[in-house]
Amino acid sequence: MLSFTSKTLILIIDLVTRAFPFALSVSSINTHARKKPGVESLTGFAPFILLFLVVHCTARPLYPLPSRNTHGSRQPLQTFRPFNIAHRGSNGELPEETAPAYMRAIEEGADFIEADILSSKDGVLICFHDVFLDNTTDIAKHKEFADRKRTYEVQGVNTTGFFSVDFTLEELKSLRANQRYSFRDQQFNGKFEIITFEEYISIALDAPRVVGIYPEIKNPVFINQHVKWANGKIFEDKFVETLEKYGYKGSYMSKQWLKQPAFIQSFAPSSLVYISNQTDLPKLFLINDFTILTEDTNQTYWDITSDSYLDYIKQYVLGIGPSKDTIVPIVNNYLQTPTDLVARAHAHNLQVHPYTYRSDNNSLRFNFSQDPYEEYDYWINKIGVDGLFTDFPGTLHKFQEWTSSKSSHDSDNKTASELLHIIANLVSSYKRT
Repeated sequence: MLSFTSKTLILIIDLVTRAFPFALSVSSINTHARKKPGVESLTGFAPFILLFLVVHCTARPLYPLPSRNTHGSRQPLQTFRPFNIAHRGSNGELPEETAPAYMRAIEEGADFIEADILSSKDGVLICFHDVFLDNTTDIAKHKEFADRKRTYEVQGVNTTGFFSVDFTLEELKSLRANQRYSFRDQQFNGKFEIITFEEYISIALDAPRVVGIYPEIKNPVFINQHVKWANGKIFEDKFVETLEKYGYKGSYMSKQWLKQPAFIQSFAPSSLVYISNQTDLPKLFLINDFTILTEDTNQTYWDITSDSYLDYIKQYVLGIGPSKDTIVPIVNNYLQTPTDLVARAHAHNLQVHPYTYRSDNNSLRFNFSQDPYEEYDYWINKIGVDGLFTDFPGTLHKFQEWTSSKSSHDSDNKTASELLHIIANLVSSYKRT
């Protein structure tokens, strides 16, 4: 027989009652069926479940049941609630756009992993946000590259630094990423390399469930000025070719798209219009703040958010991705009256995926009392957005799991299965006596 301490038995009983709450209460049963004679007897059923588990585990170990949603394949992308878009990966925890940041985001439940795509000097597409390397790499430590500093015009502004377009992929791979913000964890600085667009895609395809990608055609005007490809191809061509190489195709919610989901995003409307002739993947037009002109067409915020322009751009894109502060303006860190941008976008049948949601205290508005869950509740349930770019996908995932009626039943089953596994491990750790 098995020998247990009283402390272990108490722990097992607690786990059983948590895994099978119906054993202690008939209220949950009565919400789904009429109360019948004898149902009250379930209140004493927990000891029998415990006895069954103890006896059963002497014969063979218990394991969690397979997911109810897999059907023998990877769990599909959820499509019943706003998309959780991991902005540059889980970059609130790890240096942005690195393999560990993306893998962490997948682990935490992101629906999509987002990346900014630029190019190296030799035309290899890479995942990197800034056109210069200074802010998020250790380039300053590499004395061999000291003579590479340049001044270029970037979106109308003369900018000095070390630019990715002046380095080959091999040289870029010698650098290591740093955390962008000093108030975030610095312990991973100097540990992870820059990754390519193809490596980023592989991370999504290797995920244990279906995870979408959300790459951005970043600074296409600048890239096309400084990088040249064979046969007259341009940045946008190479971008789409890479997606097609790995099987990304299909319109939004098509069978092909659901198998390998992808959104293409850009602040440059002409790039989105250009690739619309090459791929039917859904596209999102990013919208900057009130003061910044579009890099390719020099249009103002007011130009590109007018009803006439939304009516035009909807021919090419599925939605817009505005800065959240243009949807709900901020004064002295307090929310002001929301604009009508979301309502007007929805009226034009455009989705709205705002950016960027951050759980850091200095990023939360005073209205939310330093609580990121309050912020997500406001944007999802009051403003009504369709997707959220977040630096903390784990926090958004937990909020959605806790508040989603569709996922609650599946979550309960998963929790019960996990608890059974814990019980099995506790029981099997004791030797027969």
